[in-house]
Amino acid sequence: MTDIYILGGSQSDFARNWSREGLELYDMFAEALQGGIAAAGIEPAQIEVGHVGNFVADLFAGQGLIGGFFGQLYPELANLPTSRHEAACASGSIAVLSAMRDIEAGHYDIACVLGLELMRNVDGRTGAEHLGAAAWQGHEATTCEYPWPHLFDRITREYDQRYGVKSEHLTRIAEVNFANAKRNPHAQSRDWQFPDGCFSQDDNLNPVIDGSVRKLDCGQITDGAACVILASEHAAREHARKTGQTLADLPRIKGWGHRSAPILLETKLQLSKDQPLMFPHAHTTLTEARTRAGFANTTDLDGLETHDCFTITEYMAIDHSGLTAPGESWKAIEEDRISRDGDFPINASGGLIGLGHPVGATGVRMLLDCARQVTGQAGDSQIDGARNMQTFNVGGSTTTCASFVVGVGG
Repeated sequence: MTDIYILGGSQSDFARNWSREGLELYDMFAEALQGGIAAAGIEPAQIEVGHVGNFVADLFAGQGLIGGFFGQLYPELANLPTSRHEAACASGSIAVLSAMRDIEAGHYDIACVLGLELMRNVDGRTGAEHLGAAAWQGHEATTCEYPWPHLFDRITREYDQRYGVKSEHLTRIAEVNFANAKRNPHAQSRDWQFPDGCFSQDDNLNPVIDGSVRKLDCGQITDGAACVILASEHAAREHARKTGQTLADLPRIKGWGHRSAPILLETKLQLSKDQPLMFPHAHTTLTEARTRAGFANTTDLDGLETHDCFTITEYMAIDHSGLTAPGESWKAIEEDRISRDGDFPINASGGLIGLGHPVGATGVRMLLDCARQVTGQAGDSQIDGARNMQTFNVGGSTTTCASFVVGVGG
């Protein structure tokens, strides 16, 4: 594959509630774009194409055509080609893939990818209804109050039926991710306090949301944006020369994977009923990204930023990535392999559970966090010696899966 370099990027503070500040989607977009341009050390006019990842701004904010914000903010970008990409929670990753294709085709040398979502401007029930657009409307989750806890409870029950799942392993995932978030200055939950005993099955401290899904199993409804500036090898080499770096100093996308499955969860489960893994297409996505990057094994990488919209989603990513055998994710949890100081850290950022999940921004944020890790710029979240990291981003009930391997050097 053609090398795509990451010149820099920015992320908003996921603890902010933008509507309470009297701000709107455009303000979030503007801050992320300005921050991304500054971090990359480029001029706005150097951007040749813009890609936006966003799921449901039309519902939460009544706003479409978000690509028009580039030229609204910078007169230099008033003639910029732009597009918006939607794949539910994987929208940001699809925007990244689209920008990569532009660069690989030789159409442009520098692309801006900006993912964002405004979600805390409505009540919880309305937000759940809006997010339910990623399920098959009228065909699933029709009798529940909150569609996604209901569907991921179904995944948990299926996991339990096939392999067995213990609740303490899922709560341990939450505990690790919330602990990691305390180190992240961008995390929504960095200042939250957790009473003793809350990471348990205590109905008062950790109440049931739906079936086996409890409050602390859930990713956070979050406002936020993330931006990355991508470049061709030619543009990256020139950028490195001007900034006193070498090409080897810059993080690059070494591999990618992208697969989609039927929208209905029950169809996915039926298709995999006789297979070792519950979501074979998720395994394929992760494996293709890794092999395109030239790595034979998951453990050849230094960590994973994965989708943990619920704890069971991260649990699934552990065995689907190949870190353990199918159904044996619990081993990596019990052996503490996934903590920031373990041999394969997962979600050193805090993940969707601890850091937060502004839907359209998540895939872009994951890529940016990995780029910071492999260049030693992750601050208190830094994984010692990280050189190559992987992302795994999911839209819907794993309907769309996307993955990137980000690294430096050979």
